[in-house]
Amino acid sequence: MAGLRERKKAQTRQRIAAVAWRLFAERGFEAVTVNEIAEAAEVAKATLFAYFPTKESLALQGVGDDDLAGIVTRRPAGQSPLEALRAHFRALAAGPMTGLDPEVLVSRIRVIFDSPALSTAANALLYQQRQQLAEALKAEAVAAGEEGGERDAGGRGEMVAVLMAAQISASLVTLQEAFFRRLADGTSLDGARQQLAEDVELAFSLLADGLETHTAHTA
Repeated sequence: MAGLRERKKAQTRQRIAAVAWRLFAERGFEAVTVNEIAEAAEVAKATLFAYFPTKESLALQGVGDDDLAGIVTRRPAGQSPLEALRAHFRALAAGPMTGLDPEVLVSRIRVIFDSPALSTAANALLYQQRQQLAEALKAEAVAAGEEGGERDAGGRGEMVAVLMAAQISASLVTLQEAFFRRLADGTSLDGARQQLAEDVELAFSLLADGLETHTAHTA
């Protein structure tokens, strides 16, 4: 019985999201009200809010969902934070991406870009993700310092963590933007995925080796 309830909840959530995105694509995020979404999805407004606390949360499913901090803190022993993140996104890019409709994905991205409110909310989620990654990296630096008996009196370890998180986050956002842009330009899903895999390697090589090293090798 519990399994049936969970399936019904998942179906209701999926129906609400699908209806909302159809309306957003047709009229734009700001022009669609929560009441209209609830009515079209044939649910009460209270039911809609039980699944999605805000209209923005409904539209931004998946944005900032990658648990970068968790990838760092749960990585295997002997693997660096950057290696763990690289392995995660390498596997993601190599995956089959089944069930993904490029037209729907591009439509959703355009809805977000066309809405100042959604763009602001998306940036806030990505900033939160970056801050969590910085905290995880900072904790790693503190633990390493304690084990080695070194103290970071000048606070440079914290700044290193913040800068690392900023560079990693910026690289990942750029990879996503390039992937979406290729889809919008008509590249097949398989072609965009293959290029994403190459971009992941390039991005993490730059993060690991530094821009000057990479430039010297390609000059």
